[in-house]
Amino acid sequence: MNIDIQQITYTARETAELVSRTESLDLAPNQVAGPTVTTLVSPGTELNGSYLSDKFPKTPGYSAVFRVEHVGADVEGVSPGDLRYCMGKHASYQISDIETSLPVPDGLDAKVAVYARLMGVSMTTLVTTTARPPDVVVVTGLGPVGNLGAQNFNANGYTVIGCDPDDQRRELATRLGIQEVAAHVADVSEAGNVTLLLDCSGHEAAVLDGAKVVRKLGEVVLVGAPWARRTKRYAHDLLHTVFFNYVTVRSGWEWQLPRHPEDFRQRNIFHHFETAMDWLAAGRVRVNGLGLLSEPSSAQDAYQSLLHQKCECPTVVFDWT
Repeated sequence: MNIDIQQITYTARETAELVSRTESLDLAPNQVAGPTVTTLVSPGTELNGSYLSDKFPKTPGYSAVFRVEHVGADVEGVSPGDLRYCMGKHASYQISDIETSLPVPDGLDAKVAVYARLMGVSMTTLVTTTARPPDVVVVTGLGPVGNLGAQNFNANGYTVIGCDPDDQRRELATRLGIQEVAAHVADVSEAGNVTLLLDCSGHEAAVLDGAKVVRKLGEVVLVGAPWARRTKRYAHDLLHTVFFNYVTVRSGWEWQLPRHPEDFRQRNIFHHFETAMDWLAAGRVRVNGLGLLSEPSSAQDAYQSLLHQKCECPTVVFDWT
């Protein structure tokens, strides 16, 4: 059986096109497949990691919801018509192993469910930090990952302060339940009493300044990828603060956890996605205003607006229906 697939493809630097191809659908016994309902853009990864790269073509995307159309012979408990989440690309059709897809909770809009992927970025820190509720957590960088990270900690009883120099991002964080926001880390009310600084900006100034507001034995966790050097500040500034303030600075890379549970490592990535969708369904985390709905045929305009910070929302959701 052949299927026609359209896929957003980076064909050159700063160039996104909707490319068509025909593919044979040879479904493995443990796979499910179906047309895509929606996909979510991860701006930091897709822009810095691919859109601005020098090698092409590239096919971006890692968050999709699709409607099951075909079910492999060994798959149980899944029926045609079911909505499932997977780490799929920006394409009109998804084929996924059953182990790497999850059911979307009843009543949860597919365009909301896709945010589970970006919630998962900071959930690894949520389960590995030494901070405990109601400790003070400062989140620097209130793009989609930072906004959702702030909400993750807020939903679990932490005292959360969001920091971003962008007025619109601070306003959005406030609308979505973050009680205190500040333009700069140095302006936070709890300076010196912060247990965890969660950097989602990838900006070294946020890390350097953040290390100065955490309490002794506090943590600075790097969730945002440092794609480029942004300042001319010296590493000695950070070393001095870390040494004399007894600060722990570490990577917050989500993939320190396994994708699925292991004998001695029960915390895992796909359980985080499942939990994230449950929180979204329950309204513990909200996404109103986080993503601009776009047609896949307008992908180039969408990526350009994100790149040049002209998009009215921090990210984009593609509607494939």
